[in-house]
Amino acid sequence: MVIGIFGESCVGKSTLAETLRQRMNAQLYTGKDYLRLAKNETIAKKLFIKKLQQATTGDSIIYVISAKEDLDLLPENSLRILVTADIEVIKERFAARLHGNLPMPVEKMLEKKHGSFNNETYHIRADLRQDDVDSIYDRIEKITRAQP
Repeated sequence: MVIGIFGESCVGKSTLAETLRQRMNAQLYTGKDYLRLAKNETIAKKLFIKKLQQATTGDSIIYVISAKEDLDLLPENSLRILVTADIEVIKERFAARLHGNLPMPVEKMLEKKHGSFNNETYHIRADLRQDDVDSIYDRIEKITRAQP
């Protein structure tokens, strides 16, 4: 099974992915981690796409995506989870990463990008302030049981 977890920065994708990785005993890739598969980016990308395709019927892979163009790497039958958060939550979390300081250009960039994934296709939409990981895991199981 391949699970693509995607959304903006600081919405909780990595937190969700790590918890699911442990429960499912899955491999976890984040962003461009796949570049470690080869010294050449083109070859690494091809190897990763092949690895994802093989995982649709084998061992599970969770792929955390922050760049919309990386959604194209997901195989057609991947389970897609959109993780969202209110803009104020994102700003708060991003500021914490920057030791409490959120520069105005960064704040404006976050505001501009807010909602940029909302029109992407997904099976599950989660907000980790409202949805606990257990309920998300239950929804994943329900969807995968319903698949042929």
